[in-house]
Amino acid sequence: MNNTDETIKALRSNGFHVWFAKNKAEAEKIFWEEIFYVANPKVVSWGDSLTLHSLKILSKFKELEGVKLIETFGEDLTWREQIYNRKKALSCDMFLTGTNAVTIKGQLVNVDMIGNRVAGIAFGPRNVIIFVGVNKVVENLDEAMDRIKSIAAPMNAIRHTDLKTPCQVTRKCMDCSSPQRLCNTWTITEKSYPVGRIKIILINEALGY
Repeated sequence: MNNTDETIKALRSNGFHVWFAKNKAEAEKIFWEEIFYVANPKVVSWGDSLTLHSLKILSKFKELEGVKLIETFGEDLTWREQIYNRKKALSCDMFLTGTNAVTIKGQLVNVDMIGNRVAGIAFGPRNVIIFVGVNKVVENLDEAMDRIKSIAAPMNAIRHTDLKTPCQVTRKCMDCSSPQRLCNTWTITEKSYPVGRIKIILINEALGY
């Protein structure tokens, strides 16, 4: 059994519903045919995720009739409106996002600046859909946290050019006290409760940081 098979088996034993996609196109097909139209959500929102952005899902939502999309980002929204919408997103029918790491023991590991993404994963939305590339599969929690500190968090900070943090320069976590620090809330999701509430599409590509 390879790491991918072991990870999928562990995730399923932890109550997550899991699909394996060969590529992004197949991930999109799985989402629409096996998840979205089965759940038939009326209100949908999302948390920041480069993996999600690499798919064509969010743009298609804006073309659907009968589905309300709670926008949580965008230059047309003030900061106050973004925060208000992120709070509303916690009561949506379906919440889409990514994860910073997944262990072969079937755990999701994430870190957030504000906390809206990890809050949506942990509680609120009736369905949580997580898109993740195989590059984020790690051996254990220590490796997950190391991956986030050495890759995910610094690269995420670098893409937010309006922020100023030490890791943008050093490209590694400095455990800083910056007012604009991105790594404020860590979560480890051991199991999905209720079973199947969190649905994971593991994509056989390197996606996101």
